[in-house]
Amino acid sequence: MGRLLFLTGVFLLFPAVQADPLPQPLSLSQALQLVDEEHPAIRQAVAREAAAEAELLAEESDDDLWVTLEGRLKYLEPAELSNFQDNNDSRLDLWVEKRLYDFGYTEARQASARASLDAAKWSGLNERQRQQLRVMQAFLDVLLADLEYVRDNEAVAIAYVRFDRFRNQAELGKLSDVDLLEKQVLYEKILSRRTATEARQRTTRLRLALALNRPGEIPADLVSPPAPDMDAVLPPQETLAEKVLQNNTGLRALRQKITAAEQKLAAAGKRYGPVIRGELGAHGYARETRSTEPFSAALVLEMSLYSGGRDDAETARARAELMENQALKAKLELELRQQVLELWLEQNTLRRRLKELRAREEYRDLYLDRSRTLYELERTSDLGDAMVQVSAVRLELAKLQYQWMLNDMRLKVLTGEWLLQ
Repeated sequence: MGRLLFLTGVFLLFPAVQADPLPQPLSLSQALQLVDEEHPAIRQAVAREAAAEAELLAEESDDDLWVTLEGRLKYLEPAELSNFQDNNDSRLDLWVEKRLYDFGYTEARQASARASLDAAKWSGLNERQRQQLRVMQAFLDVLLADLEYVRDNEAVAIAYVRFDRFRNQAELGKLSDVDLLEKQVLYEKILSRRTATEARQRTTRLRLALALNRPGEIPADLVSPPAPDMDAVLPPQETLAEKVLQNNTGLRALRQKITAAEQKLAAAGKRYGPVIRGELGAHGYARETRSTEPFSAALVLEMSLYSGGRDDAETARARAELMENQALKAKLELELRQQVLELWLEQNTLRRRLKELRAREEYRDLYLDRSRTLYELERTSDLGDAMVQVSAVRLELAKLQYQWMLNDMRLKVLTGEWLLQ
């Protein structure tokens, strides 16, 4: 009861909570810590957990004492031969009832409700992890958009200098109008790409703000996370798959749903079974007769003789729910095995590409140094191209490293390791 009131109170107070401003600059670890109960997706999970808690409370209270007070104001005309000629036949009854035994029906219902609550908790945890993945994806997309803008901005600067030189040549009659228009088309193409990249900077920042549930706070400065250790040895794919099948939060939620459905099926078979109930009564009468009593106690046996097929319908419904959850669990296990295999293979592919990009980065750095030297000696003018190529390689390296980080987090979420962090 206390936990239900806590969940409900927190849920109702969400709109009044004023979050602290986003840190500036914002790091990835800070962004992940800002994923809290206020996001609509998480609030929805909290609401489902509160509903499951309420259902459990209802089931646990079903066999509690039932105390009722009944007052009846009644006027009557007594029979002429009756020894009791009072007209006031009012009475007051206090009843205390309790279900004593129903041959496992209530117990099965309560077990089903407890399993449903556990399933809601695991589903809520799974949703929180998914939201953290969304935040991480949005955060890294912002960093990539910034690197793309650096690359395209350098390309625009170089293209402008060249186009300006071509215009001067055209003014001196050294370049035809057709050739000048061709150079302008190339410049406009590079400029359009930078404009698109600039727009991507804004859209990725908005996506990050929405993932953090801060639509009015667009993050400006982000801190690049440290480079991951991509040389770390990955566990065998079979080991990862076994950990996923054992610890995955989505699977844990479905296991609890299956348990809840099994208990519901057991309860359906006992829904119309015998029930033993105890009753205590205290009575007060305005008109006492020989048949009135101030106190009564009874042990009542209730047994349904005919349910009209209702028991069969409830059993069929519960069995269908169980079959559906079992199928969902089997389907999710297949999907998780496929996800683990794809992530494991991609990590190995990224590691192989890292060696290639490191070699390209070293080559581009040396090429830039040579271009800078030749530029100072006025023997070449490809310094700008070299700078753009270096920026492009660094962008590709960042894409690779960020994808590794995302895959690593996905694997930890799938295997349940993220719960320990």
